[in-house]
Amino acid sequence: VFSRFLSRRAITAPMVFLIVGWLVGPDGLSLLDIGFEESGVRLLAEATLVVVLFADATRIDLMVLRRQFQMPGRLLGIGLPLTIAIGGLLAAWLVPGVSAAEGFLIGALLAPTDAALGKAVITNRAIPVRVRQVLNVESGLNDGIALPVVTALVAVAAAGADLETPAYWVRFALREIGLGVTLGAAVGALGGMAVHASWNRDWVTGASRQIVTLAVAATAFSSAELATGNGFIAAFVAGIAFRAATRMMHDSAADLTEDVGELATWMTFLFFGVGLAVPAVTEASVGTVVYVVLSLTVVRMIPVALALFGTHCAPATAAFLGWFGPRGLASILFALLIVDEANLMSETTILNTVSLAVLASVFLHGATARKGSDLYAARTAEMEAEMPEMQAVTMLPESRRGGWFSGWHRRGR
Repeated sequence: VFSRFLSRRAITAPMVFLIVGWLVGPDGLSLLDIGFEESGVRLLAEATLVVVLFADATRIDLMVLRRQFQMPGRLLGIGLPLTIAIGGLLAAWLVPGVSAAEGFLIGALLAPTDAALGKAVITNRAIPVRVRQVLNVESGLNDGIALPVVTALVAVAAAGADLETPAYWVRFALREIGLGVTLGAAVGALGGMAVHASWNRDWVTGASRQIVTLAVAATAFSSAELATGNGFIAAFVAGIAFRAATRMMHDSAADLTEDVGELATWMTFLFFGVGLAVPAVTEASVGTVVYVVLSLTVVRMIPVALALFGTHCAPATAAFLGWFGPRGLASILFALLIVDEANLMSETTILNTVSLAVLASVFLHGATARKGSDLYAARTAEMEAEMPEMQAVTMLPESRRGGWFSGWHRRGR
């Protein structure tokens, strides 16, 4: 009801639902006492991650991306590994009670970015298209790229905890990643070809096409899980294969999928406020707080600056891209669904650390998105047209997730 009013005041949907969750939870009015250990909430978390990974992947146009992959490729190929490495080293040093492997796991869990938490940045037309494209592509791809790394690090951490032999966990990681990629590609390609063929023959209605697209995501996840692979990796790969198989003729086919992901995301932040926000704050040590501050600043900003070295981008661009890398939904869900499966010794510490970082990011990045993007836009207005960040590129489709509070009303005018 108040979405336009709130968006003008730098108040995002995750902020609202997180606060409401805290208010109705056991640390507020005690109207709702349900945690992520409940089967229904865990099912919601799993479904949210599947839908979001698939929907993000369907926005990746491989043909367009291949022509303009230099800057996003640097952030993903150089910045992301450095972020995991630096974040892992600092976590192992600063977060009490975690092993070296668990420290790197924390670094990997907090490496993916969530553009939906700073939607005002992506939708600000005064910012050069190439810069918005970089953030758009990075946030769309880094969840899926980080997921195999997280899976492997969970295996390493579990092996270090003597839960199974190291050889077992190596086989586990290879099986999870290999089957996830293979089955995801197969289901996504077959589903995409089926949608494309039936649409051309006028065999399917628009509404049914939306449901079929959502079913492809669910089928990819389920088939990989039944085959003892990683269903989340399968969902992400299926999204890429689905878009390629539909030959880019169905940009709106995933609208329902993204809207379902939007609703599920808000519900996830609601339950995050109910069960995780307060423990993350009250149980935080000094070392954990220091780590979270560093994770949201230098742990990302230094790798981004190094990744952009040699591109001749302005320092303001490196600072802008470095700051607007909010941690959000993927970090929460990875921590909940992957760490918990391995039954690690420090799983509570890991979950609280990730939760504190996401909590801080929701408010810091959400509150600074509009003002920060306006300041950067004013800076780029003074740049020469020959600067790298000012070069024209084809903008990939933006995610609808996060857009109802900040952009949906504009499309409906």
